[in-house]
Amino acid sequence: MVQLLRSLMFTPGQRQSMIDKALALGDGAPDAIMFDFEDSVPPDQKDLARDLVGKALERPRASDGAAFIVRVNSSATGRQIADMRAVVGPNLFGILLPKIEWPHEVATAAAVLDDLEREAGLPQGGIALIAAIESARGVHGVAAIAQSSPRLRGLMFGAEDYARDLGLPVVRTGPAWELIFARSSLVNAAALGRLFTMDQVHMDFRDVDGERRDAVASRAVGFSGKCAIHPSQVAIINEVFSPTPEEVAHARAVADAFDRALAAGIGCVMLGGQVVEQPILDRARQVLRFHEAIEARKARRA
Repeated sequence: MVQLLRSLMFTPGQRQSMIDKALALGDGAPDAIMFDFEDSVPPDQKDLARDLVGKALERPRASDGAAFIVRVNSSATGRQIADMRAVVGPNLFGILLPKIEWPHEVATAAAVLDDLEREAGLPQGGIALIAAIESARGVHGVAAIAQSSPRLRGLMFGAEDYARDLGLPVVRTGPAWELIFARSSLVNAAALGRLFTMDQVHMDFRDVDGERRDAVASRAVGFSGKCAIHPSQVAIINEVFSPTPEEVAHARAVADAFDRALAAGIGCVMLGGQVVEQPILDRARQVLRFHEAIEARKARRA
């Protein structure tokens, strides 16, 4: 089954009203909702966030609703294990580990999660880990981080912390070429580990053109999805990270032409003046599987 994770929407864990709104989203729902215990939660409200999100994850839910992810506090705060314990359960898809810089940080969290799943009577390995790469050190070691644990399913790019590390201006405009090395490093590392990748948030949710521009650039680099901070960003992200009708039609033509060639004992074909070989066929079939998963979800939600 293809895991649809094009859009991930941040939701502050201490805001009951925002939790309720996120859970009530209908057709415009993101593929994943990330309840936050970290940067968006003031220090004196972190216990409240843990309590509210723990209760929210116990609610009955639709079988094909958004995946639930929780961003816990970093291990350096001393809160991470208790954060994880509060949310582990059958409705949790994954835990986002912030500010990861070393492979052992992921491996340690994975070992804790092994114990928590056993305590909760859950299948071993069912809850995913996602590593947020947010610093120069993290980007430097991201290839090793991407292969640090079988539980690791994805990488997320934390652009604002990374920009602070580099000493970039507070206000930045344009196509963000200053971040291309970090973005490409994450995407390449994710390919090594067969992980999904979520790109940075576009911080001005009122800037529709900027959101689309950023999403198009993210997809062009190779990210599989993008983060959001407001429901209005979700539809744009889902559209950009879904195959267009033209891409689906081309992928289908490639697959059909290759099937006819194989039936005739030929290993490659000409299509539209181009040679089509196995790698192109593989990509075409990936597009078709992803498109079919999107259409199936739409049908189930109709």
